Amino acid sequence: MSRKYEALIVVDTKGKEQSIQEFQDAIGKDMESEGAKLGKVEALGRKTFAYNARKLDGAQYINYFFEADPSAIDGIKAKLALNADIYLQYYQRIDG
Repeated sequence: MSRKYEALIVVDTKGKEQSIQEFQDAIGKDMESEGAKLGKVEALGRKTFAYNARKLDGAQYINYFFEADPSAIDGIKAKLALNADIYLQYYQRIDG
């Protein structure tokens, strides 16, 4: 049974030549390869961290809305954990 989810992905683009759109597309393809059906994707822009974490002062935030089976979330997390450019990932089920 497919459910709706929201994912907040924080991407470290410091020193990278790729555009945020290229990061966004690559992450979306990784999510789809694990069984997610992407809906809306929002690039929220660069945000500054409250404190210097892992020698980063800020990163790009991308919000993904998608549908997937609950069992696919672990696969998506594992696949994106292998991507060194992803600083943080957070998932939340959307009711309704």
